[in-house]
Amino acid sequence: MEAQSFFLSLLLILVAARILAEIAVRLGAPAVIGELGAGILLGPSLLGWLEPNHVLQLLAEIGILLLLFEVGLETDLRKLVQTGRTSSAVAVTGFIFPFVLGFLLAWQLFELSLLVSLFIGGALTATSIGITVRVLSDLHQRHSREGQIVLGAAVLDDILGVVLLALLYEFSIGGGITLINIAQVLMFITLFFLLAPVAARLISVLVKRFDDVSETPGLIPTAMVSLVLLFAWLAHEMGAPELLGGFAAGLALSRRFFLPFGIALHNEPRFSERIENEMRPIIQLFTPIFFVMVGLSLNLREIDWSSAFIWSFSLLFLLAAVIGKFAGAAFIGEPLARKIRIGVAMTPRGEVGLIFAELGRSSGIFDNEVYAGMIIVIALTTLLPPFLLKYLYRRDTATE
Repeated sequence: MEAQSFFLSLLLILVAARILAEIAVRLGAPAVIGELGAGILLGPSLLGWLEPNHVLQLLAEIGILLLLFEVGLETDLRKLVQTGRTSSAVAVTGFIFPFVLGFLLAWQLFELSLLVSLFIGGALTATSIGITVRVLSDLHQRHSREGQIVLGAAVLDDILGVVLLALLYEFSIGGGITLINIAQVLMFITLFFLLAPVAARLISVLVKRFDDVSETPGLIPTAMVSLVLLFAWLAHEMGAPELLGGFAAGLALSRRFFLPFGIALHNEPRFSERIENEMRPIIQLFTPIFFVMVGLSLNLREIDWSSAFIWSFSLLFLLAAVIGKFAGAAFIGEPLARKIRIGVAMTPRGEVGLIFAELGRSSGIFDNEVYAGMIIVIALTTLLPPFLLKYLYRRDTATE
């Protein structure tokens, strides 16, 4: 790929992603919808100006790593502890139900293969904590009872989702699905999660000390990106997926991280805040590239829109995605109105669902129609809940 062509492609991606994300937010939708739309606009679905290539794919992979670093960095395990059983019940049942529903629909009704069905079920599991936090903050409900339950549940949801993603990723590139393979991957994931946070905290102490005496600005973002890349490489070398590297680094450097059994790894809050602030521009630069690449990889022209498959597939999995999250809220001892708000707040799939879908496509597990159907489902579960949640809060406030 010629340098001039690459520069123009990257220019188009960044500008289109920014403009359409801005439009989406002004219309009350999440920015990720605009970035996904930029890929559809620039790609073979509409204008046909760009198509995925190896260099852009590498940039998108860095975007995934940094996105999962941010998810880990924003993960607050204390919230899960504070809301305890209620959050855990919402998270675990809201994780299992969509996965089982999605898997059974794909395997039994649509007669898709085992691995395809598992990927579809996996794409329906994790809640987008970023979108949920944004909507609750806009409504001034982040510190409400349901806000605390939802954020605590979303923390556990993200952890379960990333572990499931790691498992399925290994199945897609490894030796298929066997009990030995599952046990081996889980063992490596557990080992990595135990060792990586300790290493990350030790490294962060060194970075802080060097930063205090450094005469050259920019040490923290350089060190953090290097740490994410190091952990991605170490995860691969240990037999765990590279994706876990970014998540583990972010989780370990979050302000409120602790290991099991009460072993605390304290990090100075101001330093954690500096990491967040200085990494944010880099994350905001690379993650839109990933979401645009998801849209670029989708060719809507190749889909037979007159086929009953795409419509029945999208509708049924949309229902499974929504019902699965409402089931998570159905079993807790809260008033009905609060259960409904919690179910809606847990519905957005956003970035984690898109990562599942993109890995399914890039590894050859999803064909174009299944991939398109999953993008439609994830987009609708991301787009609709913010509007519905705003309506529910306005209605319930007016009737109280």
